[in-house]
Amino acid sequence: MDKKVIGILIAGALLAVIPWLGLPTFYESFIYLVLHWIILATSWNILSGYTGYFSFGHGAFFGAGMYTTAVLTVNFNMPFLWSLPFAGLVAALIGLAVGFVVFRTRKVRGELFALLTLAVTFVLATIVLNTPIDGGPGVYMTSVAVPKFGPSASSSIYLIALAVAVATVLIAYLIHGSRLGTGLFAIHDDEDVAEVMGVPTFRYKMVALCMSCGLAGLAGGIHALFVSYVTAGETFNITVPLTVVLMSVLGGTRHWAGPALGAVVITALQYAFTAGDSAVVGKAVTGAVLISAILFMPNGILYYFLKRRKKAGLQAPVEKNEAAAVPLSDGEVITRAPHVLSNEILLDVREVSKAFSGVQALNKVSFNVRKGEILGLLGPNGSGKSTFINVASGHFASDGGEILLGGIDLARLPAHAVSHCGVARTYQIPRPFAHMSVLDNVSMAAMFGSNSLDRKASIREAWECLEFTGLAAKALSLPEDLNLHQRKFLELARALASRPQLVLLDEVLSGLTPGEINEAVRMIQKIRAQGATIIFVEHVMRAVMALTDRVVVLHHGQMIASGLATDVMQQPEVITAYLGKQHA
Repeated sequence: MDKKVIGILIAGALLAVIPWLGLPTFYESFIYLVLHWIILATSWNILSGYTGYFSFGHGAFFGAGMYTTAVLTVNFNMPFLWSLPFAGLVAALIGLAVGFVVFRTRKVRGELFALLTLAVTFVLATIVLNTPIDGGPGVYMTSVAVPKFGPSASSSIYLIALAVAVATVLIAYLIHGSRLGTGLFAIHDDEDVAEVMGVPTFRYKMVALCMSCGLAGLAGGIHALFVSYVTAGETFNITVPLTVVLMSVLGGTRHWAGPALGAVVITALQYAFTAGDSAVVGKAVTGAVLISAILFMPNGILYYFLKRRKKAGLQAPVEKNEAAAVPLSDGEVITRAPHVLSNEILLDVREVSKAFSGVQALNKVSFNVRKGEILGLLGPNGSGKSTFINVASGHFASDGGEILLGGIDLARLPAHAVSHCGVARTYQIPRPFAHMSVLDNVSMAAMFGSNSLDRKASIREAWECLEFTGLAAKALSLPEDLNLHQRKFLELARALASRPQLVLLDEVLSGLTPGEINEAVRMIQKIRAQGATIIFVEHVMRAVMALTDRVVVLHHGQMIASGLATDVMQQPEVITAYLGKQHA
């Protein structure tokens, strides 16, 4: 069994002994509050910390759990323990209803998502106050029987909270190191790229939201019995979401244990500084401590004290692919590698159209790509090249036409399904996942690409791709430590790791020096030699001449020429498109 899992279970077992030590009830109550905030902060972090969808609505789901337990136990005489699953279920269902609407709207991110979730809190409060659920006076739970797990009623509530807290931390840890967690962190850094690389972002966000809300509902159900009197004013307020956000940020949102640590620190500070006679001064000191921690440890306490790079037992290969790592001289002449073309059509593009606010970016574009070839997609700026790459990769939905890959119409699929069909792409401006190491960036592509490798296999695949692209020495670095040339090669490594049938290269040579261009051309030739088919968008004509078997030229969203590069570039229509004047 995992050592961290054993450690969490041992910590839970040790805390479970406290009710039998004969300590004053105060200690049970204080530790209960710590556990209560651990559940809420950790559950909030599963959605907001992992995905970056910053929520201010956790008080709504917590309150839904409180009122579910209060109503079921008081009005329907349901045993308390039986009410807890319903408390979690009701909160999860409310969260799913919100997520089903919000997550389908691409623009609802950042501040809009935070404000919308905050609005849910006040909507639920209004419903509760104006229905028989509360009606105004609140719900008294003094008559509800407390399950007998410990020597006293308070210790029983403490043990229930402890069990849920241990389960919550375990869930957060298991998600953190799982395929789901990898996808959630990718969503946090760049959701659009994550989707194109194969992460089913909508489904993953819904799963995270469901677990986050369900655990908050469980915390609410337990807390309802702890306070014994549930009111809308004390339940649906801004205190809960602000506190859990502060705890998570202080501890570290990208670490599974960060929110738990933040909950312990802040709960202890609140007691230490506000329990005495100078409560106002204590609150000011607490605020100063928190502000200082956020200013000097912006990524959280755990991030500050733990080592930034964790090798996790991974060993870099001993030998490096020196041929891939050594750039060619600037003056070297690029020669075409011999290649036998197939007549089999891999990609069949039929009358694809795409418009943006009335501007026709693609207008009934049709061409095909043969298996094993490099097709150059050329044209002046604004001709529709990158738009086609975005449509073919699923980043944009087409307005019409078909893009057939093995009989499957990619134009009708979401981006993650396009990736699973064997399509990979690079970006003109590299878009790595900023908080993932170079190795994790590449292994994620292997994990979610067409082969869907498990974690160990995806790491092995990532090492091979980094060796191939000469980036093995940078495997444990963050993307910010790479120069432009290396970031471009990181894009290539990610594309290779998914083992695609079709690679879409969007101006992968832009911004490189002549020597780096030569190196990149060699790399692309090797990629094709491995059996990949490539659509190559580029303005560097010497690279186009060296690499492409055929070219297609776009202008104002329409195809104006196709054929061999040497022939096409001599056609009057193409010269006019590039030069903006009639060819003499």
